Amino acid sequence: MLTTAILVAGGHGSRLHPFTHYTQKTLLPLYNRPVIDFALGTIRRAGIQNITIVSNQFIGQIAQHIGSGMDGEKIHYVLEEEPLGVAAALNLARPYNQDCRVLVYFSDNITTLELSDEVARFEAAESNPGCVLLAREEQNPQAFGVAVVDESGEVTDIVEKPQNPPSNLAIGGIYLFDENFWDYLDSAVMEHGQKVSISDVTRQYVQIGKARLLSVGEETWVDCGTPDSLLMASQMAKDGKLNPHPHR
Repeated sequence: MLTTAILVAGGHGSRLHPFTHYTQKTLLPLYNRPVIDFALGTIRRAGIQNITIVSNQFIGQIAQHIGSGMDGEKIHYVLEEEPLGVAAALNLARPYNQDCRVLVYFSDNITTLELSDEVARFEAAESNPGCVLLAREEQNPQAFGVAVVDESGEVTDIVEKPQNPPSNLAIGGIYLFDENFWDYLDSAVMEHGQKVSISDVTRQYVQIGKARLLSVGEETWVDCGTPDSLLMASQMAKDGKLNPHPHR
């Protein structure tokens, strides 16, 4: 089954004020390329050609930068007029991402991990493959969704931004979901309203034993949502550790 991608590039970018007063945070530079190029590079190298970009009032700037995409691609631009939370942003992309498997990519997360093999396995699965969560060991995981694992390493719960983390396994903002994703998102909204988090969706996969952690191992991912992390990612880009290109 085909896998599409939703690139979520909305919100206020308040942690990066004043720069985000005049542009979207994913258009801020990582060394010599904007953040969004590195996110798109990861998506494109995974073989995904149907990409929906959800963003705020700066969607025109993003569209001007990316254009109509590469040969064979379908790029859909969707305006998020007001930031109403994760569920609202994702639902804006729903018309272009139904009856398929979907990579949900929160655009300020940049990874050195290549996803092509994982996406290929996901697409080839005949039965519903569930969801795949990127995970890494994090010294201070309180700012992330955190995985709870049992003695065998199986994930048993996901806790969103806990004050007392149950483990040091932080979940990155890059997810693979099967075709049941929208049903689980609707269920999470019914239970939690528009304050729903993505962990409220992944937790439902966990409860039925359909969530799998993908450890980044020696690779990593960086949340570029703060000045310090943006600077760190810029140094990684300068050192050639991050790839903005559509091919390896």
